[in-house]
Amino acid sequence: MAKMNFGGVIEEVVTREEFPLEKAREILKNETIAVIGYGVQGPGQACNLRDNGFNVIVGQRQGKTFEKAIGDGWVPGETLFSIEEAAEKGTIVMCLLSDAAVMSVWPTLQKHLTPGKALYFSHGFAITWNDRTGCVPSKDIDVIMVAPKGSGTSLRTMFLEGRGLNSSYAVYNDATGKALDRTLALGIGIGSGYLFETTFQREATSDLTGERGSLMGAIQGLLLAQYEVLRENGHTPSEAFNETVEELTQSLMPLFAKNGMDWMYANCSTTAQRGALDWFPRFHDAIKPVMQQLYASVKCGNEAQISIDANSKPDYRTGLEKELKALHDSEMWRTAETVRQLRPENN
Repeated sequence: MAKMNFGGVIEEVVTREEFPLEKAREILKNETIAVIGYGVQGPGQACNLRDNGFNVIVGQRQGKTFEKAIGDGWVPGETLFSIEEAAEKGTIVMCLLSDAAVMSVWPTLQKHLTPGKALYFSHGFAITWNDRTGCVPSKDIDVIMVAPKGSGTSLRTMFLEGRGLNSSYAVYNDATGKALDRTLALGIGIGSGYLFETTFQREATSDLTGERGSLMGAIQGLLLAQYEVLRENGHTPSEAFNETVEELTQSLMPLFAKNGMDWMYANCSTTAQRGALDWFPRFHDAIKPVMQQLYASVKCGNEAQISIDANSKPDYRTGLEKELKALHDSEMWRTAETVRQLRPENN
């Protein structure tokens, strides 16, 4: 493992230079990797592993997603099976179902997790809160995780571009003595950039905090608040959206993703510098208490229970679709559709 300096803190990471693809192939050469679920993470991980030369099969229920798998080249009866058939055939069972689906399918998976197999996750939810999910694996199997820090679509896109999406990894149970090797080999096989160590509990807690916070929940709240203030003070939808979202996502985010926020501050106008430096502490002080409340709610299991309860309702999908439609139909995101159409690449 390589020791890297992250802002003055030394961490050990695994890179593709020290753990090459050839080594990963050698470790997993006798394994059958069964990818269970072909929804969010399944396609990216399964296709990347297949393209990297591993022995991969997919387990998926019949329906639209099953047909999508066929469209991606998986062959029914050869590399595409029912969930139960794939779990039975796999020596490594990659559980890439949604958290709600894991709970419903767990009895089926569990009976095929025979001694020596590996159970793989890309999210620590089911294991971290297994007192609520019921997912308690036996001690005679490896329980491991590789969690890409992005969507399955991004994992696949970056793989096809010759890049890698960074991932965390963890070993929850090492029954065979080779759990770590299996984990790292899978991490390299799915197309990770570099791998950093975590635990199931830390991954689940940071993931739920992130998606409710800066990744989706907080960013939507922040953008909407600024958009509304501009609109309430007489700015047009186009102006409010461009100043709030378009400039952020199309101009600034690619730059500070590449070079850092410190670089962004140093390379904007002096007027922007002064305003940003004056106001970021105020936003920090206002937002940090909310983030602390959020983290506490995640850590105690409250957010997990809310998700479990919501996903268990028979009308969950109907209610979710109504909430998402309301978001889509808001003025800010209807304005976004028009702005996207007016981008030069779309004309």
